[in-house]
Amino acid sequence: MPLAKFLVLGTFSRLSRQCCCGVGLLAALGLPAAALAGEVVVAVAANFTAPMQRLSALFERQTGHKVLASYGSTGKFFAQINSGASFEVFLAADDETPAKLERAGAAVSGSRFTYAVGRLVLWSRQAGVVDTGGEVLRGDTFRRLAIADPKLSPYGAAAVQTLRGLGQLQRLQSRLVTGENISQTYQFVATGNAPLGFVALSQVYVEGRIGSGSAWVVPEGLYQPIRQDAVLLVRGRDNPAAIALLDFLRDAPAQALIRAAGYNIDTP
Repeated sequence: MPLAKFLVLGTFSRLSRQCCCGVGLLAALGLPAAALAGEVVVAVAANFTAPMQRLSALFERQTGHKVLASYGSTGKFFAQINSGASFEVFLAADDETPAKLERAGAAVSGSRFTYAVGRLVLWSRQAGVVDTGGEVLRGDTFRRLAIADPKLSPYGAAAVQTLRGLGQLQRLQSRLVTGENISQTYQFVATGNAPLGFVALSQVYVEGRIGSGSAWVVPEGLYQPIRQDAVLLVRGRDNPAAIALLDFLRDAPAQALIRAAGYNIDTP
C-alpha cells in the first residue's frame, strides 16, 4: 500500500501521486524521466549499507531520483536529526528510534513501517573457528569477542541478550571488544583484530549462504526481534523523491532484494 495512503495531509497524497505516477506519464509521452528527477537525503543504519547501495541503484534507474545516503549508527543519527541535520528519510536499525522521532514531531506521523527484520550471526573470517551451534562461546579458545556498542546499536543489544541467555555474559565480559557500530564491529573481525564477533547476517551473506569463514546463525529466540523501521522525517514531507523512496521499499522488487541480503520481511 503506498505510503501516501497512511497520511492525512492532502498535499502529501498529491505529491505521492505526482512522484509515483509522473514517471509513467512522462514515459508515455516520450519525455525523459529526468524531468521529474529529484534528490532525497537518507540516513541509513550501518548494517544496511550493502543492501541500500543496491536498492538505491534500482530506485534511481526506475524513478530518475538520486539517493544521497549516509551510513552510521542509529543512536548517532538520532542525535543528529534532533540537532537539525538535513536528513529527509531515516532507515534505522531498530523500531524504537523512529517511534521516538515521530512522538517528538521530528518525523511525519503515520509514515513509519518495518522495512527489514535483522538477523544476528556469530562469525569468524577463519574456517573452523565458529561451530554451527555456537559452542565456541563456552570455551577458552579466543581472547577477544567483538560486539557493537549495545547503547547505540540494536545488533549490539542483541549480542548482549544472546550472551546473557547462554549464561556467558559475565564470563566473557572482559573479552568484549566494542565497535561504535556494526560496520566497525565487522571490520574488527574481518581484519583479524578479533577472532570472532557478533555481526549482522547481511554483512556475511552472499547468494543465500555465508560467504566465507565460519559462522553460527543465532536462533532468533535468543534476542528480541531486530525490527528495522523506516520513517519520513519532517524535512522530507514535501519532497516527492523522499515519498517515492519509502513507497519503493514496500514494493515486491525491493523486498526481494532485502530478503536476498539476509533479512526477513515483517509480515504482520
